[in-house]
Amino acid sequence: QLQLQESGLGLVKPSQTLSRTCAVSGGSITSTNYYWSWIRQAPGKGLGWMGSISYSGSTDYTPSLKSRTSISRDTIKNQFSLHLTSVTPEDTAGNYCARRFVPGDYWGQGMQVSLSS
Repeated sequence: QLQLQESGLGLVKPSQTLSRTCAVSGGSITSTNYYWSWIRQAPGKGLGWMGSISYSGSTDYTPSLKSRTSISRDTIKNQFSLHLTSVTPEDTAGNYCARRFVPGDYWGQGMQVSLSS
């Protein structure tokens, strides 16, 4: 059974960098044809794809976040990570990692991002 588990600090100061790691168990992040994704959902809004890293290591980002987002992976640890720089209150959201940006596919439980003053 594939499982994904997010980790990282839940509280970030404005203008700092948000970092998240998604540990994957029960399957390999190098498995063909999967695009390991980061998704977020702001309060009262729908799910938004932030970006993904493919089984081959290529990355893709949503245009509005591209300048601030970096996704990387560690194939030895079988995990992938998100870094979002210069966070603002608009980045307050639940963050989820997933095997694919497909509802019903394998997702982590999610972590809330809050900004401290």
